[in-house]
Amino acid sequence: MSTLPPRVRLPILPYRTPTVGRDYWVIDDVLPDPDAVRARCLARNDWIEGYPHKPESWPGLRTIPGLEPDELAIVESHALRATGARKLWVQAAADGMRLNHNCLQVVGIDECEPRPHTDSRALCRYAAVLYLNPMVPDSCGTSFYRQRLANGQRGGNVVMPPHANLVEALGTRFVSPDAFVEDVAVPHRYNRLLLYRANLIHSATGYWGHALQDRRMAAVFFWMA
Repeated sequence: MSTLPPRVRLPILPYRTPTVGRDYWVIDDVLPDPDAVRARCLARNDWIEGYPHKPESWPGLRTIPGLEPDELAIVESHALRATGARKLWVQAAADGMRLNHNCLQVVGIDECEPRPHTDSRALCRYAAVLYLNPMVPDSCGTSFYRQRLANGQRGGNVVMPPHANLVEALGTRFVSPDAFVEDVAVPHRYNRLLLYRANLIHSATGYWGHALQDRRMAAVFFWMA
């Protein structure tokens, strides 16, 4: 979501307390050799530049695919086991567009700030992030957010039908900078997979580093179930 004052009156969303094992799952030591995966990723030369290097809405650098098929299969097996879903798949929209599944993202401390959002309900039920830099501090994990109302009270945190995403649910892309407040923070850990329901408001808690090897590196995944 973009931020733009002054504050306008927004719809109040439903609230669902983010609960481990129901709404999100934290799985450590996911890949058998994360150092090899990280070294391969750092050696890539096919990065696409985002903001502030190019006029894009997304920050830093990215490239697809992030993981090799055998590595992706490990991640998906964890997701299936955690959620109890019988099947996961990558959903395409009617126009052929799809979310950037298995995308490797590298974002530095000066390239972005937390941007609370939800992923499209039309394209995914679950999303996940796999952290791939052992030097990034705990404070650069992922947070779940809820609304902060104009009177200081707390609002909701989940997008429900008929809306597909947070922009549709609120009726605008532009909100005031203090429209959301952190609810639950999951710390960054190397080789940790954070899996969560994609309709919960969430964001990277923070970013880190300047040089490629120092920045917050993560692979992101989006599944329908």
